[in-house]
Amino acid sequence: MTMTTGPEMPTLPEYAGNPFIARLPPLQSQREQYQKLLSAPHFEEKETVYPAHVRKHCTVRLDKCFLPQARQVELADRFSLLLRQGYVGRNPLTHDYLHHLQNGYERIEGKSLDAMVSKPVKNTASSFAVLGCPGVGKTLTMNCVLALYPQVITHDEPFCLTQIVWLRLEAPALGSLKQLCIDFFETIDRLLGTDYVKRYATGVGVEQMLAHMAHVAQLHALGVLVIDEIQHLRGVKVGAAALMKFLVKLVNTIGVPVIPIGTLGALDILRGSFSQARRSTGLGSLLWDRMAPDAVWNSFLKKLWEYQWTTPRTELTDELNAAIYDESQGVADLAVKLFMLAQLRLVGISEVGRGEPEILTAELFRQVAKEEFSLVAPMIEALREGDSVKLNKFDDLRSFNDHIGLVLSRAIGGSPEPPADAGTSVPVTDAGSPATQPIDAALLASLKSMGVAEDVAKALVDEAVAKNPSGDPLLLMKQIVSTLTASPPQLKPPKPKAPSEDELPADDLRRLVAAGKQSNQSAYDALLAAGVVRSPMMDFAA
Repeated sequence: MTMTTGPEMPTLPEYAGNPFIARLPPLQSQREQYQKLLSAPHFEEKETVYPAHVRKHCTVRLDKCFLPQARQVELADRFSLLLRQGYVGRNPLTHDYLHHLQNGYERIEGKSLDAMVSKPVKNTASSFAVLGCPGVGKTLTMNCVLALYPQVITHDEPFCLTQIVWLRLEAPALGSLKQLCIDFFETIDRLLGTDYVKRYATGVGVEQMLAHMAHVAQLHALGVLVIDEIQHLRGVKVGAAALMKFLVKLVNTIGVPVIPIGTLGALDILRGSFSQARRSTGLGSLLWDRMAPDAVWNSFLKKLWEYQWTTPRTELTDELNAAIYDESQGVADLAVKLFMLAQLRLVGISEVGRGEPEILTAELFRQVAKEEFSLVAPMIEALREGDSVKLNKFDDLRSFNDHIGLVLSRAIGGSPEPPADAGTSVPVTDAGSPATQPIDAALLASLKSMGVAEDVAKALVDEAVAKNPSGDPLLLMKQIVSTLTASPPQLKPPKPKAPSEDELPADDLRRLVAAGKQSNQSAYDALLAAGVVRSPMMDFAA
């Protein structure tokens, strides 16, 4: 029988009569889940003829773009299974849920999760892990999936209970169980207005905190606990094993499903325990690699290419496809940002009145990647080489995303060229320095790193700013590159060669010391014999 959504959807017997499941969103097909996950930027054809300063704001919509692939829909599907199956063994209308609560009280009395309980309960919880290289959308997809479900559900009849459907935490630094408990209680306190940190995380040992944490998870019928950035535990010698053991107990003993998320560097952490490996593959772990240059990549890029605010419109060619793949190496996050930044560059140039066609080219994509992807250049190179050892060094793209945020704020907030009657005054920031100072500093740092002498670099930047008072960093760099190409600057001069001994004056101290060294004299004795210094005994005799 085909299952459909809506009022006539059949009720599965294992889900029937369970208030924790009944209040969840209805079961949905993969097509329906795809539509729910899709976050396509708003686009209208008429926007392509808007003024450049308006089109820049249209272009940055791509920063929030999310085009789901098959694996993202698969994650949503498995989450639905995991959540509901975990609740099957915790029906509040049966004795099982009451036994779970009773066991929680007994563990608190025993001050340990390992305390003996009088009513062991068979749980139905499972787990799976989501691992992959940075930028493939693990955390973003999980956040989109979680957004499909209410986080808190209040039950009034036939019992009074506040159900927490999901909770997301980050793996604590150094694998600290105490910090995990504090983060857990703080998150629930913010969510429900409770005071669990004060009640359960003050003046008690870690074992007691863990027992309270497990009990609170049962008290609020926690559906799924998501632990992100699990790779933070890699290399931690103290604490990581204990934390993983606790997560296993949450699944196996308490009956709360757990989803660890991390980079491929976390694979060894999950393999460290057979029980954890077994639980993390309960519904089949998801290992997400970057896209290969195949039909999946082509489909993704084709969808992305629709959102183009440059004019005239550039058609997608094999050469452009290959350039974007090479510079992003199939990492969706990088590909979207590269496409967005390339459009911003062309639109930004149009804003200052160049009047040139805004054509997306392979050379443009490579230039933008070279200038804006410097923070992730080592990761891209490691992906090109297929070097897993180097890739394990990259845990996330947060610093890169912060950098992109600065680029976008610069591009959108950059002031246009002043009108003819605006005078020659330079806008000043609150700190009293020219508004272009941060851009100048970045350009100076880049030129100095290339070996350009500091005074020459400053002259190049000043000249570029004079010719392009808009302060647009893209135009400034273009002006500097043109100057460099036309007349290579003087690089930092080499250290002057030290003169030879024969070239030194007769009374030069270096020559006197060198001559004394040939006679086995110390530097002091040589200078003393030459009468350059006086002996303390001579002063005493005088």
